[in-house]
Amino acid sequence: MTAPACPNTPVRHGPDIAFWQHRFENHETPWDRGCVNPQLSRWLSEGAIDARSGVIAVPGCGSGHEVAALAQAGLPVVAVDYTPAAVAQTKRRLSEQRLQAEVVRADVLDWQPGEPLAAVYEQTCLCALHPDLWTAYATQLHAWLRPGGRLFALFAQAPRDASAEGFIEGPPYHCHIHAMRALFPATRWEWTKPPYPKVAHPRGMVELAVILTRR
Repeated sequence: MTAPACPNTPVRHGPDIAFWQHRFENHETPWDRGCVNPQLSRWLSEGAIDARSGVIAVPGCGSGHEVAALAQAGLPVVAVDYTPAAVAQTKRRLSEQRLQAEVVRADVLDWQPGEPLAAVYEQTCLCALHPDLWTAYATQLHAWLRPGGRLFALFAQAPRDASAEGFIEGPPYHCHIHAMRALFPATRWEWTKPPYPKVAHPRGMVELAVILTRR
């Protein structure tokens, strides 16, 4: 289902539903590894993400590799995406693997969980949103989580030459770690200490793996 519009939702800049729908329908998804992010596999194997903790959300779930992996590990999962083709792909992947997860078609800037979440897995949603929307999205993530809930984040490191001249290019948008510290301030989030693991991406960029705990 689609969440009702929120009067406080900011005006969207950057890619819209039509942009993403075209990409998924035409299989133009170079950000998709075609498999589960290796860092998620590590977090699961290490027990950092625990099935006993509670519901975990996957905003901007895309084609659903990570949703399926979390469901396979026994976690209660809610996947959120506003692109119809992405929602359909995630549902199809779950069905093919005979896995269960809640899949919601909604805008992450509008959606609210029925009750506070134990965790959020943030991989490709933030870097897909225009930076003008980051503050609103960070506010949402804080609101979704219960105190002590954790945000498992993979911050895309995708700098471009034009950024040195002030241009904003993407997606993916570059999630500089200093910008992330401002977006998720220590007054609201507890940060793990660096250095943060670097996760290589087939496109040549890397992701910084960070676990944040909601205060």
